Amino acid sequence: MFKIQQNEQTVNKTFRLPAELVKELARVAALEKISVNNLVRQCCEYALANMKTEK
Repeated sequence: MFKIQQNEQTVNKTFRLPAELVKELARVAALEKISVNNLVRQCCEYALANMKTEK
């Protein structure tokens, strides 16, 4: 289950995302009272930890 966590030290990086995805991320972040950056980081970590790989 995906659980929202508090922020930790980060590095700045620029990514391009579809406008609708950014809107949805902003909506969820506001509901959870965290930054969009924190939400994106947690989503990425969750996806990487739970993805199926060929190896």
